[in-house]
Amino acid sequence: MKKPKLVISSGAGISAESGIKTFRDAGGLWENYPVMDVASADGFRRNPKLVHDFYNARRHDLLKAQPNAAHRALVDLEKHFDVYIITQNVDDLHERAGSKNVLHLHGELMKIRSIIHPEYVETLDPDHLDTTPETRGANGDPMRPHIVFFQEAVPNIEKAMQLVSEADIFCIIGTSLAVYPAAGLLYSVRPGTPIYYIDPHPAATPDIPNLTVIPQTASEGMKTLTSLLCHDT
Repeated sequence: MKKPKLVISSGAGISAESGIKTFRDAGGLWENYPVMDVASADGFRRNPKLVHDFYNARRHDLLKAQPNAAHRALVDLEKHFDVYIITQNVDDLHERAGSKNVLHLHGELMKIRSIIHPEYVETLDPDHLDTTPETRGANGDPMRPHIVFFQEAVPNIEKAMQLVSEADIFCIIGTSLAVYPAAGLLYSVRPGTPIYYIDPHPAATPDIPNLTVIPQTASEGMKTLTSLLCHDT
Protein backbone atom coordinates (compact mmCIF):
# COMPACT_ATOMS: atom_id res chain seq x y z
CA MET A 1 0.00 0.00 0.00
CA LYS A 2 1.34 3.41 -0.98
CA LYS A 3 2.21 5.66 1.96
CA PRO A 4 0.67 9.15 2.13
CA LYS A 5 3.13 11.91 1.18
CA LEU A 6 3.93 14.05 4.23
CA VAL A 7 5.86 17.22 3.37
CA ILE A 8 7.50 19.16 6.20
CA SER A 9 8.71 22.76 6.10
CA SER A 10 11.13 23.27 9.01
CA GLY A 11 12.67 26.45 10.35
CA ALA A 12 15.01 27.62 13.09
CA GLY A 13 12.64 26.56 15.87
CA ILE A 14 13.30 22.87 15.30
CA SER A 15 17.06 23.34 15.77
CA ALA A 16 16.78 25.75 18.70
CA GLU A 17 16.24 22.84 21.10
CA SER A 18 19.59 21.43 19.96
CA GLY A 19 21.32 24.63 21.06
CA ILE A 20 21.52 26.21 17.61
CA LYS A 21 20.81 29.93 17.99
CA THR A 22 17.76 30.96 16.00
CA PHE A 23 18.56 33.10 12.98
CA ARG A 24 18.16 36.83 13.68
CA ASP A 25 17.33 36.00 17.27
CA ALA A 26 17.06 39.61 18.37
CA GLY A 27 17.29 43.07 16.88
CA GLY A 28 18.62 42.08 13.47
CA LEU A 29 21.63 40.32 15.00
CA TRP A 30 22.95 36.80 14.49
CA GLU A 31 25.48 35.74 17.12
CA ASN A 32 25.97 39.48 17.84
CA TYR A 33 26.76 40.31 14.22
CA PRO A 34 24.52 42.50 12.06
CA VAL A 35 22.81 39.99 9.78
CA MET A 36 23.56 41.91 6.59
CA ASP A 37 27.30 41.92 7.41
CA VAL A 38 27.54 38.12 7.58
CA ALA A 39 24.61 36.83 5.51
CA SER A 40 24.28 39.07 2.46
CA ALA A 41 25.93 39.19 -0.93
CA ASP A 42 27.02 42.78 -0.27
CA GLY A 43 28.50 41.77 3.09
CA PHE A 44 30.53 39.02 1.46
CA ARG A 45 31.85 41.41 -1.19
CA ARG A 46 32.77 44.00 1.46
CA ASN A 47 34.49 41.68 3.91
CA PRO A 48 34.86 38.05 2.79
CA LYS A 49 37.19 37.22 5.69
CA LEU A 50 34.54 38.22 8.24
CA VAL A 51 31.99 36.02 6.49
CA HIS A 52 34.35 33.04 6.28
CA ASP A 53 35.25 33.45 9.96
CA PHE A 54 31.59 33.69 10.93
CA TYR A 55 30.62 30.44 9.19
CA ASN A 56 33.73 28.70 10.49
CA ALA A 57 32.48 29.42 14.01
CA ARG A 58 28.96 28.21 13.13
CA ARG A 59 30.41 24.91 11.87
CA HIS A 60 32.32 24.34 15.11
CA ASP A 61 29.11 25.08 17.05
CA LEU A 62 27.19 22.63 14.88
CA LEU A 63 29.63 19.79 15.60
CA LYS A 64 28.78 20.16 19.30
CA ALA A 65 25.02 19.98 18.65
CA GLN A 66 22.93 16.82 18.40
CA PRO A 67 19.54 16.13 16.78
CA ASN A 68 16.68 16.48 19.24
CA ALA A 69 13.38 14.69 19.80
CA ALA A 70 11.64 16.65 17.04
CA HIS A 71 14.22 15.59 14.45
CA ARG A 72 13.95 11.98 15.60
CA ALA A 73 10.15 12.06 15.55
CA LEU A 74 10.24 12.99 11.86
CA VAL A 75 12.38 9.93 11.19
CA ASP A 76 9.88 7.75 13.08
CA LEU A 77 7.07 9.04 10.87
CA GLU A 78 8.81 7.46 7.87
CA LYS A 79 7.33 4.14 9.08
CA HIS A 80 3.87 5.41 8.16
CA PHE A 81 4.44 8.21 5.63
CA ASP A 82 6.56 9.09 2.63
CA VAL A 83 8.29 11.99 4.38
CA TYR A 84 10.01 14.87 2.58
CA ILE A 85 11.62 17.72 4.52
CA ILE A 86 12.12 21.21 3.11
CA THR A 87 14.27 23.10 5.57
CA GLN A 88 15.31 26.73 5.88
CA ASN A 89 18.06 25.57 8.24
CA VAL A 90 21.66 25.28 7.08
CA ASP A 91 22.57 22.70 9.73
CA ASP A 92 22.66 18.95 9.05
CA LEU A 93 20.64 17.82 12.07
CA HIS A 94 17.82 16.33 9.98
CA GLU A 95 20.33 14.17 8.11
CA ARG A 96 22.18 13.18 11.28
CA ALA A 97 18.88 12.13 12.85
CA GLY A 98 18.35 9.80 9.88
CA SER A 99 15.87 11.62 7.64
CA LYS A 100 16.23 10.32 4.08
CA ASN A 101 14.75 13.13 1.97
CA VAL A 102 15.97 16.62 2.93
CA LEU A 103 15.93 19.67 0.65
CA HIS A 104 17.86 22.71 1.91
CA LEU A 105 16.47 26.05 0.76
CA HIS A 106 19.16 28.29 2.21
CA GLY A 107 22.27 26.18 1.69
CA GLU A 108 24.32 23.84 3.86
CA LEU A 109 26.80 24.88 6.51
CA MET A 110 29.08 21.86 6.12
CA LYS A 111 29.61 22.55 2.41
CA ILE A 112 31.45 25.15 0.35
CA ARG A 113 31.02 26.00 -3.30
CA SER A 114 32.94 27.58 -6.13
CA ILE A 115 32.59 31.32 -6.67
CA ILE A 116 33.25 30.80 -10.40
CA HIS A 117 31.20 27.63 -10.98
CA PRO A 118 28.33 27.65 -8.42
CA GLU A 119 27.32 24.11 -9.32
CA TYR A 120 30.67 22.84 -7.97
CA VAL A 121 30.20 21.96 -4.28
CA GLU A 122 32.48 20.24 -1.78
CA THR A 123 31.66 18.77 1.64
CA LEU A 124 34.04 19.80 4.38
CA ASP A 125 35.93 17.28 6.49
CA PRO A 126 34.89 17.62 10.17
CA ASP A 127 38.60 17.82 11.03
CA HIS A 128 39.16 20.69 8.57
CA LEU A 129 36.23 23.07 8.94
CA ASP A 130 37.89 26.45 8.61
CA THR A 131 37.96 28.32 5.31
CA THR A 132 39.38 31.69 4.25
CA PRO A 133 39.16 33.91 1.15
CA GLU A 134 42.28 32.03 -0.02
CA THR A 135 40.60 28.60 0.18
CA ARG A 136 40.60 26.75 -3.12
CA GLY A 137 38.56 23.73 -4.12
CA ALA A 138 40.04 20.51 -5.48
CA ASN A 139 39.38 21.98 -8.94
CA GLY A 140 41.43 25.09 -8.12
CA ASP A 141 38.46 27.48 -7.85
CA PRO A 142 38.12 30.07 -5.06
CA MET A 143 35.45 28.86 -2.63
CA ARG A 144 32.74 30.44 -0.49
CA PRO A 145 30.23 29.16 2.08
CA HIS A 146 27.48 27.10 0.44
CA ILE A 147 24.89 29.50 1.84
CA VAL A 148 22.14 31.40 0.06
CA PHE A 149 22.85 34.95 1.12
CA PHE A 150 20.30 37.73 1.28
CA GLN A 151 20.18 39.42 -2.17
CA GLU A 152 20.64 36.04 -3.88
CA ALA A 153 18.07 33.78 -5.53
CA VAL A 154 16.89 30.61 -3.76
CA PRO A 155 17.80 27.88 -6.27
CA ASN A 156 15.70 25.12 -4.71
CA ILE A 157 12.45 27.07 -4.29
CA GLU A 158 10.78 25.67 -7.43
CA LYS A 159 11.64 22.11 -6.39
CA ALA A 160 10.20 22.88 -2.94
CA MET A 161 6.97 24.29 -4.42
CA GLN A 162 6.60 21.14 -6.51
CA LEU A 163 7.01 18.93 -3.44
CA VAL A 164 4.41 20.93 -1.49
CA SER A 165 1.96 20.74 -4.38
CA GLU A 166 2.23 16.93 -4.26
CA ALA A 167 1.71 16.67 -0.49
CA ASP A 168 -1.15 14.66 1.01
CA ILE A 169 -0.35 16.37 4.33
CA PHE A 170 1.72 19.52 4.84
CA CYS A 171 3.32 20.53 8.14
CA ILE A 172 5.24 23.68 9.12
CA ILE A 173 7.55 23.41 12.15
CA GLY A 174 9.38 26.16 14.00
CA THR A 175 9.13 29.13 11.69
CA SER A 176 7.74 32.63 12.01
CA LEU A 177 6.45 32.56 8.40
CA ALA A 178 8.32 35.85 7.89
CA VAL A 179 11.12 34.81 5.52
CA TYR A 180 10.19 34.66 1.85
CA PRO A 181 10.06 32.84 -0.45
CA ALA A 182 9.96 29.96 2.09
CA ALA A 183 6.89 31.37 3.85
CA GLY A 184 5.01 31.34 0.56
CA LEU A 185 5.20 27.54 0.30
CA LEU A 186 1.95 27.49 2.24
CA TYR A 187 0.20 28.71 -0.90
CA SER A 188 1.44 25.81 -3.04
CA VAL A 189 -0.66 23.31 -1.09
CA ARG A 190 -3.45 21.65 -3.09
CA PRO A 191 -6.98 22.63 -2.01
CA GLY A 192 -8.32 20.30 0.66
CA THR A 193 -4.88 19.21 1.92
CA PRO A 194 -4.59 19.14 5.75
CA ILE A 195 -2.03 21.64 7.06
CA TYR A 196 -0.44 21.63 10.53
CA TYR A 197 1.59 24.50 11.97
CA ILE A 198 3.81 23.84 15.02
CA ASP A 199 5.35 26.86 16.75
CA PRO A 200 5.25 28.14 20.35
CA HIS A 201 4.56 31.65 19.01
CA PRO A 202 2.68 30.99 15.76
CA ALA A 203 2.27 33.77 13.23
CA ALA A 204 -1.21 34.94 12.34
CA THR A 205 -2.61 32.71 9.59
CA PRO A 206 -5.97 34.15 8.60
CA ASP A 207 -8.01 32.58 5.82
CA ILE A 208 -5.90 29.41 5.51
CA PRO A 209 -8.36 26.53 5.12
CA ASN A 210 -7.75 23.09 6.68
CA LEU A 211 -5.12 24.56 9.02
CA THR A 212 -4.51 23.18 12.52
CA VAL A 213 -2.25 25.34 14.69
CA ILE A 214 -0.26 23.52 17.39
CA PRO A 215 1.18 26.27 19.66
CA GLN A 216 4.00 24.19 21.14
CA THR A 217 7.77 23.79 20.86
CA ALA A 218 8.99 21.55 18.07
CA SER A 219 9.56 18.48 20.27
CA GLU A 220 6.23 18.79 22.11
CA GLY A 221 4.41 19.68 18.92
CA MET A 222 5.80 16.61 17.18
CA LYS A 223 4.32 14.42 19.91
CA THR A 224 0.95 16.05 19.27
CA LEU A 225 1.30 15.76 15.50
CA THR A 226 2.33 12.11 15.69
CA SER A 227 -0.71 11.38 17.84
CA LEU A 228 -3.00 13.17 15.39
CA LEU A 229 -1.55 11.54 12.28
CA CYS A 230 -0.99 8.03 13.59
CA HIS A 231 -4.08 7.39 15.68
CA ASP A 232 -5.51 5.21 12.94
CA THR A 233 -2.28 3.50 11.92
